Amino acid sequence: MDIRQVNDAFSVTGQITAAQVPEIAQAGFKSIICNRPDSEDGAVPHDAVETAAREAGLEFRFLPVVSGAITAENVQEMAATLESLPQPVLAYCRSGGRCLNLYALVQETKD
Repeated sequence: MDIRQVNDAFSVTGQITAAQVPEIAQAGFKSIICNRPDSEDGAVPHDAVETAAREAGLEFRFLPVVSGAITAENVQEMAATLESLPQPVLAYCRSGGRCLNLYALVQETKD
């Protein structure tokens, strides 16, 4: 797992598994966001990760975003989710790139 810290409140990584959630909790994260649709080739079903997150005392949100097709609605949903979740937040997708792009678009809406 390659966690890339964007700032004190937000980090991204590639696909995670339920078995990695305790390590994520030990690293100090309070919330996990899944931006990877379950239908994507190689995706771990989000409900397995969500169950592990809840068992570890973490918040979890499933906000699937199609790679290369981020919509205005995706940006609005991500902004609202980030406002409501305890920090720091770890977001994941296939590589972390989609989460990073989505986060950057959320920041642009704040300016």
